[in-house]
Amino acid sequence: MLVHGTRTSSEIWHAQVAALRHGGHPTFAIDLPGHGTRSDERFTLDGALAAIDEAVEACPSPPLLVGLSLGGYVSLAYASRHEGKLAGVVLAGCSTEIKGKPLHLYRRASTRVTRWLGLGQGTWHVVTDMLGALAGYSPLRDLRRLLLPVWVVNGRRDPLRLDERRYLRALPGVRLTVVPRAGHDVNSHAPAAFNRVLLDALHELGGHGARVSPA
Repeated sequence: MLVHGTRTSSEIWHAQVAALRHGGHPTFAIDLPGHGTRSDERFTLDGALAAIDEAVEACPSPPLLVGLSLGGYVSLAYASRHEGKLAGVVLAGCSTEIKGKPLHLYRRASTRVTRWLGLGQGTWHVVTDMLGALAGYSPLRDLRRLLLPVWVVNGRRDPLRLDERRYLRALPGVRLTVVPRAGHDVNSHAPAAFNRVLLDALHELGGHGARVSPA
């Protein structure tokens, strides 16, 4: 299951959907509340977790959950609450605690992704909703709880790598990939490298994480 970032939509995953389906893995992306096909809704953390859970429940086997930026944070939050429903988690562009200076970095990264992809114009209320929903959320706390396989993928130029090493210390065994010349939206900047991480993860899971489902 592929979960997008702030002010984008499931459309950002087209290169991943194509590559994974070509490799024989049923693959789908969902829209979070306030985004894409659900842009008439307001974003809340509970709503985002419910959207993921609806998709996971539709899977015939535990899926590999993949999240970018906001999608990474809510995927991690979901995994900490429903670990038994997943085969593994891939976290991209979300290796920092969202507080203080990182809040401004997150806003700036979201702006750049939106402008580059041409998505989400006129939906800045989503950023306000997101920042409010994640206020006080600690990804490091949730990481420490997990027993699932976890992959972390970041573009080397991503400003949201501030706590990357703390993530690795929080959960020994985390697999880290830093992609050269890629920025925050690493799946779009370097799709071949990102897709390789996903395919390797599915191979490591032995097929048990190969199924994903739309909401």
